[in-house]
Amino acid sequence: MNPFRRVPRSLLPRQSGRTPQFLPPSGITTIPSPTFLLPNLQYSTSTTTSTSGSTYTSTNKPKKPKLHTAIARDPKAKGARLTNTKRVDLILNGMPHAFDNIFLRDACACAYCVDPSTQQKLFQTSDIPQDVRPLTAMTLDDGALRVTWDPETDIPVANPRRTNHTSLYSAEFLLRYSDRRHVVRHRFNDRSVVLWDRDVMESDVIWLDWEEYFSSDDEGLHTALKALSVYGLFFLKNVPSEESSVERIAQRIGPLKSTFYGKTWDVRSLPESKNIAYTSLNLGLHMDLLYFSSPPGVQFLHCLKNTVTGGESYFADSFRAATAVRMTSHSLWNSLLTYPVPYHYHNDGHHYHHVHPVVVLDDTDYRVNKRISHVNYSPPFQAAFEDAPTDPLFAGRFRLFLRALEMFADGVGNPKAQFDITLSEGVCAVFANRRVLHARRAFDPSSGERWLKGTYVDTDAFLSKVRVLGKKFQGAGSKDEGDYGYVRDV
Repeated sequence: MNPFRRVPRSLLPRQSGRTPQFLPPSGITTIPSPTFLLPNLQYSTSTTTSTSGSTYTSTNKPKKPKLHTAIARDPKAKGARLTNTKRVDLILNGMPHAFDNIFLRDACACAYCVDPSTQQKLFQTSDIPQDVRPLTAMTLDDGALRVTWDPETDIPVANPRRTNHTSLYSAEFLLRYSDRRHVVRHRFNDRSVVLWDRDVMESDVIWLDWEEYFSSDDEGLHTALKALSVYGLFFLKNVPSEESSVERIAQRIGPLKSTFYGKTWDVRSLPESKNIAYTSLNLGLHMDLLYFSSPPGVQFLHCLKNTVTGGESYFADSFRAATAVRMTSHSLWNSLLTYPVPYHYHNDGHHYHHVHPVVVLDDTDYRVNKRISHVNYSPPFQAAFEDAPTDPLFAGRFRLFLRALEMFADGVGNPKAQFDITLSEGVCAVFANRRVLHARRAFDPSSGERWLKGTYVDTDAFLSKVRVLGKKFQGAGSKDEGDYGYVRDV
C-alpha cells in the first residue's frame, strides 16, 4: 500500500499549458521526525535538512536543550534588578527558540496550577499579569527547563505562601512547541491521505475480520483507524447477524451519536417513508445529516439481509474531486470554500437547517496550502439558496459557484471514480461521513428483503481514539503518519 499514490492524471482536469503535479514522496521521506515521536532520533549540527521554514540537524548523539541567554541575574547578588525581557531564549537541537513568558507561565502543570486528579487548570489565562517574568531559568541534565517566577509579577493565588513559584518543562514539551508542525503531529492530526478512484480502491480496499477488529491487543482496531484516516473507508466481514452488532462495532471507536432517528436505525423500504433512504428508489451520492451544525464523523452500515435484485452500494472520494477543482482554477476553488449552501430536513415534526460551504480547510494545518478538513455535499437534502437572490451581484457569485459545483459533481459522478460493492449479509461498511460519499442504486422490493442497520460516531470521539492508539503504537508501523500529498502551487 502506497500512501502517496498519485491520482490518475487521466481523471484530473488540466489547465492549458500546465500539468497538475503532486509533491514527490522523496521530498517527504527526507524530513526527519520530531524527537517526541521517535525518541531514538536526536539532532545535532552534523547534518542539515530544511522543512516548513525550519532547519533540523541530525545525528545519533543525543543533545539536551540548553539555556542560551541569561534572562535575569541572581537577585541576591548586590540587589541586582531583573531585566525587562518578555521571553526565555533557548537553543534546542542547535537552533534558537524564544518562548514567551506568558506562554510558559500559562503552560505550568504543577499541582498549584493543574489538579493532579482531574488534570484541569486551576487558574485562568487572563489571571496572568502582562509583566510576568522569571527570576531564574536553567536546564537540567535530562534537558528539562526549570523556571522560577518572580513573586512580584506572578499570579497572586498561584502560591498562597508567596514563595517563589517554580515550573518545570520537559525536553519533549519544549521540542513539541518549538514548531507548529510538531504540535500538529503530536495530536496525530497529520496522517497521509490517499485520493482514490475505483482502480485504487479495488487494489487497496481494507477488509478486516470481526475477530481481528475486536482483538484484545487493539492491533485490528488500529488498522481500522488508519484505514479511516488514509482512505475514509473500510469493511468488516463475518459480522454476527444480530441487531446489536453495529452498536458493538461503533462503540469500539466511541460513543454512539444519538439523533432524531435514534441511537441506531434501520434502512428498509417502507411505505410512505419520510426519508428517501427508506425507499427502494435510487439514492444518489450524499453525506448524512448536513442539516446539523456538527454532522457525524463516522457512519456504520451493517447488512443483516440482502436478497433483492439491485440495490448495489457505491462510494466516492470527495477529497479527490475537490482536489481536482483546486488544481484547475483558483476562482472556482475559492467558490467551493466560501459559497454558503443550505441544507434542511423539514418533515415529520422536525425542522433542521444549517448552512455549510462545500469544502472546509483545516485551520490547524501548518502549510500555506492547508489540507482539506472535510467536505459538505448532500444534494437530496439541499434547501433553496439564501445568498440574497435579489442582489444585483448574486448572479455572478451564483454562476461561478455552479461552475465549481458542476466540476466537483462530475468528479464524484464519474463511474471510474466510484467503488461499487453489493453489501452481503455479515458485512459492515465503515466510512468517514465528512469525506466519503455513499449511495445506493434502486432495487425491486418484491424480489426479496434488504435490511441494513446503521449508527454514527462523532468526529471528536474518532480522533480521541486515534490519539490514544497512536500513542500506544507509536514507532511501531506508523509510517503513514507523515505529510499529506499536497498539490504544488494551488
